[in-house]
Amino acid sequence: MAHSKYRVQTEEAKQKRKEVGSWIKKLRQDKDLTQAALAKRLGFDYYTFVSSVENGANRVPPEGMRYWAEALGVGRRDFAKRLLAAYDPYMFEELFGPHSKED
Repeated sequence: MAHSKYRVQTEEAKQKRKEVGSWIKKLRQDKDLTQAALAKRLGFDYYTFVSSVENGANRVPPEGMRYWAEALGVGRRDFAKRLLAAYDPYMFEELFGPHSKED
């Protein structure tokens, strides 16, 4: 595969993962869920993946966004759009135009 500037792990990309992870953590806490309880809702045996998403080390996989949104009680479309803006800002901009704080 050819190298792509869009796949580079920049500090900005890491920061965006941390920001979206903090948002997910707030959603979880607003529902009075522990990481273990959210993990159970998602069908995970352990809470460690939830923790790694919240601290920005991992991303919610695209095929799991629906389940995370449902488990956190938020709309699937809004959840996916927020994650796309953080995880793949180039694709987000192609689909929706420049990202704004309202997105």
